[in-house]
Amino acid sequence: MSCDHCVKAVKGALLEQESVNTVDVNLEDGLVGVEFDDDITLDQIKGIIEEQGYDAVK
Repeated sequence: MSCDHCVKAVKGALLEQESVNTVDVNLEDGLVGVEFDDDITLDQIKGIIEEQGYDAVK
């Protein structure tokens, strides 16, 4: 991720999920922190990030 558009794309896609409570994107480090309920899995969150065109690791 290299720009504010990237941040908005990832945050928007994740926050569309009812089970995602908060999303914190650190553009400088390329990290995303996600607070979520048990109704969504880490693999699903990873998939959502990857659907936006970014690599995701656990």
